[in-house]
Amino acid sequence: MSAPYSTPPVQEEKQAPEIEGLTVDTGLEPAGPTSSSSRFQVDLVAEAPAAGGEAKGRFRVVNFMDPSGASPPEVVPAEGFQNGDTVMSEGSLHSSTGGQHHYHYDTHTNTYYLRTFGHNTIDAVPNIDFYRQSAAPLGDKLIRPTLSELHDELDKEPFEDGFANGDELSPAEEAAAKEAAEPKGAVKFGWIKGVLVRCMLNIWGVMLFIRMSWIVGQAGIVLSCVIVLMATVVTTITGLSTSAIATNGFVRGGGAYYLISRSLGPEFGGSIGLIFAFANAVAVAMYVVGFAETVVELLGSVDCIMTDEINDIRIIGTITIILLLGISMAGMEWEAKAQIFLLVVLITAIFNYFIGSFIPLKSKESQGFFGYDSAIMMENMGPDFRGTESFFSVFAIFFPAATGILAGANISGDLSDPQLAIPRGTLLAILITGIVYLGVAISTGSCIVRDATGNGNDTLSAQFMANCTDAACKFGYDFSYCKGDDGQYNCRYGLQNDFQVMSIVSGFSPIITAGIFSATLSSALASLVSAPKVFQALCKDNIYPGLEMFAKGYGKNNEPLRGYILTFCIALAFILIAQLNVIAPIISNFFLASYALINFSVFHASLANSPGWRPSFKFYNMWVSLAGAVLCCVVMFVINWWAALMTNVIVMGLYIYVSYKKPDVNWGSSTQALTYHQALTHSLHLSSVEDHIKNFRPQCLVMTGYPNSRPALLHLVHAFTKNVGLMICGHVRTGSRRPNFKDLSNDQTRYQRWLLKNETKAFYTPVFADDMRQGTQYLLQAAGLGRLRPNTLVIGYKSDWRDGDMMNVETYIHMIHDAFDFQYGSVVFRLKEGLDVSHISEQDDLLSSQEKTSGMKDVVVSIDMKDSDGDSSKPLSKATSVQNSPAMQKDKSPQRLNVADQRLLDASQLFKRKQGKGTVDVWWLFDDGGLTLLIPYLLTNKKKWKDCKIRVFIGGKINRIDHDRRAMATLLSKFRIDFSDINVLGDINTKPKKENVTAFEEMIEPYRLKEDDMEQDTAEAQKASEPWRITDNELELYRAKTNRQIRLNELLKEHSSTANLIVIMPLARKGAVSSALYMSWLETLSKDLPPLLLVRGNHQSVLTFYS
Repeated sequence: MSAPYSTPPVQEEKQAPEIEGLTVDTGLEPAGPTSSSSRFQVDLVAEAPAAGGEAKGRFRVVNFMDPSGASPPEVVPAEGFQNGDTVMSEGSLHSSTGGQHHYHYDTHTNTYYLRTFGHNTIDAVPNIDFYRQSAAPLGDKLIRPTLSELHDELDKEPFEDGFANGDELSPAEEAAAKEAAEPKGAVKFGWIKGVLVRCMLNIWGVMLFIRMSWIVGQAGIVLSCVIVLMATVVTTITGLSTSAIATNGFVRGGGAYYLISRSLGPEFGGSIGLIFAFANAVAVAMYVVGFAETVVELLGSVDCIMTDEINDIRIIGTITIILLLGISMAGMEWEAKAQIFLLVVLITAIFNYFIGSFIPLKSKESQGFFGYDSAIMMENMGPDFRGTESFFSVFAIFFPAATGILAGANISGDLSDPQLAIPRGTLLAILITGIVYLGVAISTGSCIVRDATGNGNDTLSAQFMANCTDAACKFGYDFSYCKGDDGQYNCRYGLQNDFQVMSIVSGFSPIITAGIFSATLSSALASLVSAPKVFQALCKDNIYPGLEMFAKGYGKNNEPLRGYILTFCIALAFILIAQLNVIAPIISNFFLASYALINFSVFHASLANSPGWRPSFKFYNMWVSLAGAVLCCVVMFVINWWAALMTNVIVMGLYIYVSYKKPDVNWGSSTQALTYHQALTHSLHLSSVEDHIKNFRPQCLVMTGYPNSRPALLHLVHAFTKNVGLMICGHVRTGSRRPNFKDLSNDQTRYQRWLLKNETKAFYTPVFADDMRQGTQYLLQAAGLGRLRPNTLVIGYKSDWRDGDMMNVETYIHMIHDAFDFQYGSVVFRLKEGLDVSHISEQDDLLSSQEKTSGMKDVVVSIDMKDSDGDSSKPLSKATSVQNSPAMQKDKSPQRLNVADQRLLDASQLFKRKQGKGTVDVWWLFDDGGLTLLIPYLLTNKKKWKDCKIRVFIGGKINRIDHDRRAMATLLSKFRIDFSDINVLGDINTKPKKENVTAFEEMIEPYRLKEDDMEQDTAEAQKASEPWRITDNELELYRAKTNRQIRLNELLKEHSSTANLIVIMPLARKGAVSSALYMSWLETLSKDLPPLLLVRGNHQSVLTFYS
């Protein structure tokens, strides 16, 4: 396989045969037929190459060519254009110079695909640029041919909207795209300068020089090593977890925030990101105050105090942070140079200490330094906790020294290769600093005693030498005076008393002072850089509204100058306080919370078992990471329990806030992966258990069409399925043209988001079918998954059944019968104003731009409902442009609605409002298993329906009314269903009023077959062609049933005309009754009534009184 190449001008003649068939389209037709054997012509749209870059281009088939035609004349390609090896995989459509070049590409000549596969194909070979995020700039992200292009749409212009597969960018992705588009000349650091140096400087803080010796004096050598190792274990596990996350894909700027948010999602990432940035900002103040205190001590030793100690700290601290801010804002390159200088000073100070420890001087013995000696080492081996100190209090003092391991990861956006730099630099820094801390602990414990007077005259005479047991006695010193009679220690020197003991031991003490300055300033500088970088990444993702102004970057390195100013202000405020003893534990807990979540992220991602979790760093374990997360939480409470509680409260508060705001981001977090994993596991487990009556839930397939087409139907069903059962919004799309499955998929995503936006807990499932019945059968058979599948079909009443084609009524009635065949319950909902509001143009407002998927253009759905079947809409949705949509033209006032449409629109929101005091009337005339009673019970349990009481109506005989009422009351009490009244209808079999019977006969007159007035053959032929017609025979056969429907309507008007909702059971007879007669029964039963549900279960029990 030959590599792609570009053709320089000096090689044009030699390269010509290699690129035969690639010719520039000058706009002129060929002079005559060509001899090329190409079947079709390929039009390559190319882009002029940028300086030093490659040409971009795509090809598409534009027309078929005559195989016998002559080939076009050879034209030498321009400089920079590539041959067929790569030209098919390039993605830019437009030239950066505004011009376009067109190429004819002969696919049957010497091309890469022909040479490789033996035939021509527009398939693109694997290329890393195809797998870049959609957030990458289009100039860098290449676009492979779509499946539509390969399958059946080769004549279409690829990506007319300029986006691959219609993928538009969300605001967060646009921000990432801008970040990815690094300007030329941006400074990038390797793993040593960018990570190793920063981590070592942050971990080697002032603790190394002014607290490590005191820790050894308190805890002894053994426990000091245990403390260092414990801290190292926590940081090592966190480092391993950080390395795993950092190597699981490309890492952008943002450090700990980026790692946590992309792994656990915006909720945890947003909460940790904010407190982590704040902790870094306050840490700047801590380190600067530490530096200022050291300077003030030096000034005090030479009597040069300017005002007083506190104000001097404020003055020196303010000057220091202004200088550090200047270094930071000068750019990362200057900051990196300053860090290198400080590291050199720090390493020199460490070597200075170790060299000095091998050079014991007589003048230093009175201060407790005698050089390495086994007696001193054995005396200092065990602990000697004094005052209120304990192992955990000493550990709490040391651990903040280990909290600098994310210093390198925090500038991940400025690393040339974060996936290599973060693991290598972080882990090596932990190893080196851990060894140095252990070395200092063992060294100081082996050559310095715990207490010394500093007085060279405290020597032992020969007669007292035999009674002295301290290690100092061996060298002729008696420091027993350090411990007073009251048990208090009053000496100034030794491990326990002198924080500056390392300066005494060192070969040249001013270098130790310089090391302290270096440690504090380097840590302050690292935190001053980290805080704005993390905060900038957080603001770019727009997690917290109102912080967008801090997302802006300046210069070639995208420096967050506004973030620097904010960090400076926060740090300056705490410097002016100059009392950080209270805030210091909180900062350590903030860091530990970040470490805990990083460890938990690795455990969570491993537990979710997502195929996307493939870190190239393999030295991690999910259970070790979990142990690390637990350890971090334990250490938080060990350091300071109230600070740990406060940290957890703040994190949870921010988590709840971000969860409530629901930022529009999708980072493929492990939370999503684990949710899927759990859903799959529970679904499979659920399928292994047989259904039980006690666990029956109405799981409804609701034929809404588009979900916003029939709001009343959607709201009512959602009222009794919310948090109880499954709800699927079914939509059958029919049409004569070839179905567009891509539009179907886009609609499914769009309307699912609409349901979520409107807080409707339902799924939208559209299907293509030849007619409504076939589509409903598809949904009845295939909708759902395992036990999560519908058991009840809900459709709207077909109120316009007398206006259209009666074959639609035939289809509608068969849908109900099909539900019974599939053992579904059936529910028909009638609202006298109607259900379908899709023809009202204001309904387009229901689909705002926020409810559309990023893969869709700005279109508004306008649904043409000429045939308003109650189940779904026949015509496909029409996409109208934003400019032409009434919903989007805000400068135009909405059109005035007629009275009927206004009533329809008002009625469509009836069940979205809270229902006032009233009744839900249940006409439980026949036993269908209990569904007719269960739905009203579930409704009245909801908040919006709690003021409505259930009234039950049953059939009975006049002489048994009291008996029937008591029997029903007993049954309802056993079912534990509250009711307000039971009415026994003793006159249900009374003949209906004559005028109502006459009205029924007038209604069915147009649909009668009247076979007695025509020939038998003619009647049979007409019945075969129009099966919905009512025969005289069946009309007479079902006269009693007809009268019952008329009579029931009279009773409903008499007893339930003021009900909030009526629930009654319709007749269900398949085949024996013509569609027109059955529809006439439904019409007669339900006309001129409040909202009415015609419910019939599948005659399997859904209620039980057994426990």
